[in-house]
Parts: sequence; C-alpha cells; structure tokens
Amino acid sequence: MRCIQLAQNGKLGAAPNPMVGAVVVCDGRIIGEGYHAKCGEAHAEVNAINSVKDESLLHRSTLYVSLEPCAHYGKTPPCAKLIVSKGIPKVVIGCQDPFSKVAGKGIEILKQAGCEVVVGVLEKACQDLNKAFFTVQLKHRPFITLKWAQSADGFMDVERNDGEPVKLSSPLTQLIAHKRRAEHQAIIVGTQTARLDNPSLNVRDWCGPQPLRIVIDKDLTLPRHLHLFDGSQPTLVVTEKNETIAGAMTLQVDFNQSILPQLMEELQRRNIQSLLVEGGSKLLQSFIDEGLWDEAYVEHCPQVLGHGILSPSLINPKKSFKKSLIMGRNYHIFYNFV
Repeated sequence: MRCIQLAQNGKLGAAPNPMVGAVVVCDGRIIGEGYHAKCGEAHAEVNAINSVKDESLLHRSTLYVSLEPCAHYGKTPPCAKLIVSKGIPKVVIGCQDPFSKVAGKGIEILKQAGCEVVVGVLEKACQDLNKAFFTVQLKHRPFITLKWAQSADGFMDVERNDGEPVKLSSPLTQLIAHKRRAEHQAIIVGTQTARLDNPSLNVRDWCGPQPLRIVIDKDLTLPRHLHLFDGSQPTLVVTEKNETIAGAMTLQVDFNQSILPQLMEELQRRNIQSLLVEGGSKLLQSFIDEGLWDEAYVEHCPQVLGHGILSPSLINPKKSFKKSLIMGRNYHIFYNFV
C-alpha cells in the first residue's frame, strides 16, 4: 500500500509514463523509498535504491514496487538490470506492465539473475492506479472521462444564440472541475460550446499542467477571437478542411465517417493518454453511443430549467458501477463503464 501512496505523488508529472512507487525493506524496516515524479527523470526503483544510506543492506533487502520494473532502454536505463546489479535478493511486484517493451521481460531478467520474484500483490489497486496507462496499452486509445452538469429536470442549458450559459455548478464543484482538467492530458468540446461559451479550457483554480485543448470545427467557422485561439496553450482543431489557422494546430479527418476513431488514432500518435469530454450534449452523446468512455461524472443541480438542451443519456446506466458524492447543494453521480 505504501508503494501506491508514493506513486500518487507523480499524478501530475509522470504522464505519459505510469505512476510507480517503490519501497526498500530490510529486517522489517523501511530503509528507502521513491516514486517516479516526472517523465524523463529517474524511475521509482532508482530513487528508492538511491535513498538507501547504507548500500550494503541491499544484499538482504526486499524491494516492493507497484509496477513491473522496466526492461528496456528508453529515456533512462532498465530498472530490472539496476536491481540485479545491486544484489537485491527479493522483489515484490504489484502488477505486470502491459507495455510491449516490458510485459514480463523485467520479471524474467530478475528471475534469470536468481532473484525471488512475487507478482500480483494488491494487483487490482496497482492496475487502477494507472488506469489511463493500461487503457492506452490494452485498448489503444486514451482513457476517456465524460463530465457534465445538469438541472433537476435533466437539462444542461437553455436554448440560446448568445449570452451567458446557465450556471449549474457551484464554486466547489467548479474547483473540482479544474482539478479534473489538471489530471487529464487533453480536453475536448464541440463547435457550439466553443462558439456560445467561449471557454478557455485551462487550469485556473487548481495547480497542474495545462491540457491540450481540442475543438470540433468541421468547416472552420469558429471566430478567431475565441480564447481557444489565444495561443496561451496548445489547441487542436478537428476539421475536414486542409487549411492552417493562426493560434492552433489542425487535424483533417473524414466527416463522412465517424470522426471519433480517427481522433483516437491521432491522440494515440501524440501519446495522449487521457481525454476529458466537457461538452456539449451532442458531442458527449456521440462518445456514449460509440462506447468510447471509461468514467462519467454527472453533476446534479437542484435548479429547475423547464426547457432547453437535454442532457446526454448513458446507455444502460444500470450496467455501470455508480456511486454518489454530495458537494454542498449539488451532488455528483460517478459512473464507471463496465
């Protein structure tokens, strides 16, 4: 469990690498620990081993690590070979790494060197720790989170051509929304949301990296004065036009086919492991209809609108695990796709 706690310290910096924690134990006492803080920097095992003050103790220690030690040369040398070189006799691993360049190879290096290896301790918790990383490796697409707020009678907003959107979120849930943005590598909205709401799609009320902003704009009709084109952070415009625009990148796709698989392929190419879908209703529903979602956070507000834009409808929500979280006057229902 301590490895999992340590790993979570890399939540905002490790991506696209997985979060990993490691602990060195000798004679029932922790003598070293570490985690992977940032992509390109030392891995958890390296930091844990380097934190041990008396290296001679490593020869009778056990290394606990939440994910299989890497076996390949990337931005850093393979951790499995470091463990062997330090003479650590026993390694306890939470779960196997699904990445093709590791996928059991790290375990094999340790075993061939004579290490005692135990695999599968708190396995489900260790897999859940890196659900985005596992989704990319196994499903070949980003981990997708849906998020919206709705009124007590099931509307997201009133019908409008301009003006401010109805405010359904509370200050507390707005804070949580920015935390969620910081925890995702990309965020997407549709054309109407971009035009009517002029969102910045940035992290203002939380600490963390800014996500890649993605907007659907088939005919490139969105005004260039929108915040999405201010150059403050990267923006990717999904369009059918073969054109370049100032302040953003473009991705040309075929709108005669479903654009979402095409977008997923591009995001995987860009090594984007997590995507937050913030709206509007039509875009959210398209992700739901195609089964392209892993989690959904639906915020329920007591306000009654009476008319307007209907909220998306989750397909067979009873088949999805759900739980509620009260946040002041509003409450969240969390759905996990199963």
